Amino acid sequence: MRSLQHARLRLIAFMERKYGARVITMIHRQEKIGLLGVPIYRYIDIEDSEAIIRAIRTTPPNMPIMLILHTPGGLVLAASQIAKALKAHPARKVVVIPHYAMSGGGTLIALAADEIIMDPNAVLGPLDLQLSGPGGIYLPAPSILRAVEIKGKDKVDDQTLILADMAEKAINQVKELVIELVKDKVGEERARYIADRLVSGYYTHDYPITVEQLREMGGLKVSTDVPPEIYELMTLYPQARTNRPGIEYLPHPIAPRPTTRDQR
Repeated sequence: MRSLQHARLRLIAFMERKYGARVITMIHRQEKIGLLGVPIYRYIDIEDSEAIIRAIRTTPPNMPIMLILHTPGGLVLAASQIAKALKAHPARKVVVIPHYAMSGGGTLIALAADEIIMDPNAVLGPLDLQLSGPGGIYLPAPSILRAVEIKGKDKVDDQTLILADMAEKAINQVKELVIELVKDKVGEERARYIADRLVSGYYTHDYPITVEQLREMGGLKVSTDVPPEIYELMTLYPQARTNRPGIEYLPHPIAPRPTTRDQR
């Protein structure tokens, strides 16, 4: 584990010299605890926001930031703190997504950047807000509002009405945050359109938003020129071993095997 960390730090230092930017990573993998192999699923939490805000704060104001993001999402509070801190940094900000940034939290952070760089097959997630309903079941905020609209306020119970009120407030709050993050890049009208598409329930919670769909929203600077070192960096964050079969393949191009004459 220590050798992997040293290898990561060496590669990050090389990237900072090559690209002239402060490199910050937020890469969440499934991890295991001790000898029992209990799986732990990482996501954006308050500890992440504290660490990344500290890294942004200690970056010189004239130095660009490259944030490498690989996450299943997480707390809106933590993601919004990171997004606002990144947005406020005076120099250029780039968010690089080699595989995915899902569940809204990663998307919020990406929207704060001047440029989003994604692998051609990478995806973002919609900001599909989830509220805790009866029995601890999480329900999409837009769907709560739609159910009340269809049935009528006089035909639902008080708990559902309270949920609908919370859902409406949550949707409006996150829409305003998205507008704040992107309006200087795309203009007020386009910012409201993007916020509506991402927050108002057009997509299910796990829907993958592709590079093409993000570009079609208009105004956002999105490219697929992922620095090659980032793919190398991702290999230094190995996924925890599981009991299911793994994915295996031979490296390509395959180096020719030495002949007897070559070995002499």
